[in-house]
Amino acid sequence: MNPLSIPALSDFLPLFLAGMAVNFEIAAIAIALGLLLGVLLAATRVYGGFPGIAAASLVALMRAAPTFVVMFFLLNTMSREASASGGQFAFSGIMTVALSLVPYAGAYVADSGVDAFQQLRRGSPLAGLLFLPNIARAFFVLVMSSSAGAAIGVTEGIAVILHQAEYLPSLADKLVLFTVGIAFFGVPLQVGFALLTLIQRRLGRIATRNQEVLVEAPRVT
Repeated sequence: MNPLSIPALSDFLPLFLAGMAVNFEIAAIAIALGLLLGVLLAATRVYGGFPGIAAASLVALMRAAPTFVVMFFLLNTMSREASASGGQFAFSGIMTVALSLVPYAGAYVADSGVDAFQQLRRGSPLAGLLFLPNIARAFFVLVMSSSAGAAIGVTEGIAVILHQAEYLPSLADKLVLFTVGIAFFGVPLQVGFALLTLIQRRLGRIATRNQEVLVEAPRVT
């Protein structure tokens, strides 16, 4: 068994970190567009009436949209339509993956936004602030989901691992490479999820105490 050599590992890490930067870039684009779309849909749903029903229906469709289907639609259909019409417009690989994640991001933001707007209406701004860690959680999910870009040749973190694994001679070397990749990719994200959970619990406890105080206050007076 030949373990992965230190020189090979030193060559891999810069490429992998550059690939992870692409993952974060894709997630940042997706969450930014998702925020714009999701907040608008959330406000429309809270407004109610026919616009609210239409917004809720659109969110349901976005929630059900498969990322791979959207990604390959954007990559193939949109590019072909642009070519057929004589246009030069085409999405880059990074933008294609980011846009394919917007339906999920927008639906998640819309669902969280509705709850935040309702909490603000009830006079509970701290409970409304739970919207922020929810969005941060969605960002981390998008970072992991951006690995779908490997399927269309986007050089993100997972694509770098798979590409480097092809040049390793033994299964043992590949297992070491995958372990290093999981450690660098998965551990920081799991730590982020854990921190967000602590923040959410803390805000939730504070918001609950404040609501109990508001309920008890009239009885005291």
